[in-house]
Amino acid sequence: MVKIGVLALQGAVSEHVRSIEACGAEAIAIKNTSDLTLVDGLILPGGESTTMRKLIGRFEMLESLQQFAAAGKPMFGTCAGLILLAKHLVGYDFAHIDVLDAKVERNSFGRQVYSFETNLKIKDVAEHFPAVFISAPHIVDVGETVDILATFEGRIVMARQGHLLGCSFHPELTDDHRITAYFIEMVRERLAKRVNL
Repeated sequence: MVKIGVLALQGAVSEHVRSIEACGAEAIAIKNTSDLTLVDGLILPGGESTTMRKLIGRFEMLESLQQFAAAGKPMFGTCAGLILLAKHLVGYDFAHIDVLDAKVERNSFGRQVYSFETNLKIKDVAEHFPAVFISAPHIVDVGETVDILATFEGRIVMARQGHLLGCSFHPELTDDHRITAYFIEMVRERLAKRVNL
């Protein structure tokens, strides 16, 4: 069975675990670097990116997370997780995990009080997906190898670069598991390629 990790330092961990299990994969909460060796793909949940980054530093996980991505293992960042993955952040001269070739702006849709849900058309996933936006970032710009999967009001809200996937919203807060299933399929494709090498 495919094993999907969820970075379990802060944020919507249990919601992602529920979605992974609903898709028939095994979910594992990742709390330290050794846990990363147990999984085939990793989800970085929504939450508070600054807090998660501090905890990543406290538990000395940054280098291991970067190595996980460098090894070609799929990673999926939702909301704050997208901020952690991005190579560039508007208004900052540093990045966090620094792997997804995208420039991301935090809190693009207003603070939590302005949270909303809308239907999105997502390339290769759904014609209508119920996307929940909470203090959401958006992707300002992407590199040439990044595929834009969804936009909302002219802003990029979901993109994929090979084995890296990021979205501005929270698919784990709905009962629609098609995005989680899409990520799990990315993981399966990567595992199949390794077998065929």
